[in-house]
Amino acid sequence: MKKNSKNNKEKTRQRALQAKSRKMKLTVGIDLGDEWSHCCFLGEEGEIVEECRVKTTREAVKSRFGELKLAVIALEVGTHSRWVSQMLSEFGHEVIVANARELRAITGSDRKSDRVDAEKLARYARVDRRILRPIKHRGEEAQVDLVVIRARGVLVKTRTQLVNSVRGVVKSFGYRMPNCSTERFVKLNNEVPEKLREHLAGLMEVLEHVQKQIEEYDQRVEKLAKEKYPETTVLRQIWGVGEITSVSYVLTIEDKGRFEKSRDVGPYLGLRPRRSQSSESDPELGITKAGDCFLRSLLVECAQRILSKKGPDTALKQFGLRIEARGKKKAKKRAIVAVARKLAVLLHKLWVTGEVYEPFPETTVRKAA
Repeated sequence: MKKNSKNNKEKTRQRALQAKSRKMKLTVGIDLGDEWSHCCFLGEEGEIVEECRVKTTREAVKSRFGELKLAVIALEVGTHSRWVSQMLSEFGHEVIVANARELRAITGSDRKSDRVDAEKLARYARVDRRILRPIKHRGEEAQVDLVVIRARGVLVKTRTQLVNSVRGVVKSFGYRMPNCSTERFVKLNNEVPEKLREHLAGLMEVLEHVQKQIEEYDQRVEKLAKEKYPETTVLRQIWGVGEITSVSYVLTIEDKGRFEKSRDVGPYLGLRPRRSQSSESDPELGITKAGDCFLRSLLVECAQRILSKKGPDTALKQFGLRIEARGKKKAKKRAIVAVARKLAVLLHKLWVTGEVYEPFPETTVRKAA
């Protein structure tokens, strides 16, 4: 009886607060958690109207915010931010998804807690939403198509781990497996030493199955590129850029008009050097690594191919080789990142203009002149 009485009182309190919130302009901060999310409701004068916890489920979010008067709601980007922000927008609320990397006052606070974080999000949104450096989530359709590429990436990592495990076991017995690609390694069951063949048979079988799954995903990506995203053909004009990278690029950026200038793509993908300038001190730092890490890794792989001996001579390759030739510490790594950044910009330029890719654009301009 006592438990039911408490539940009834809580429901009555919630209804009273919801009725009150419908009459005033609200700003809400939500600190999203995996199981529970903390909410802070601010009134017109910045006073705390309510603080509560909501389960991070579709049903709970709908129950709490579905009938709430239209409000400005701020939340941090994270695992649940895409679907939560989408639901809240469908209810008519104005949703701000904050860039967690820019919120040092929250992530670096010495009194950090879910309740405090929710209040800070609400207050920042109320004062000036630009402080939160809002981000825009990609659409659900693009997110679903990206699952195909991400799932393939998991299988590729699994295949690499299996191959390394087999090689390591064989090497510990004084033998070595032949040097070959991971695709060909699947067929080297007879190359495993006889005394180990039976014990490693299970790993080789799993490896073969994983390889077949990867090939199936490759076919799905190829189908996506040809039938659903034909604009990726323009991006694949550059040697070293295939279906995986081109489709990932289009799906991650989604809207080619979101950038005023193509060179803004580099910082968006975290390929811009960090900066910590103060007075006369301005040290060289690594890249920010902001944005989508999966696409960034694909662009770095493409840059490595472009700079390899197999890569044809292009202005992009020469640009990277000049940086590598400077001979400074970590010059090769810097060259790869620089080429990846320039490649990201070039891909966006081709996507926007639809032009034919010129390996040496300056030479072409001179000839035209």
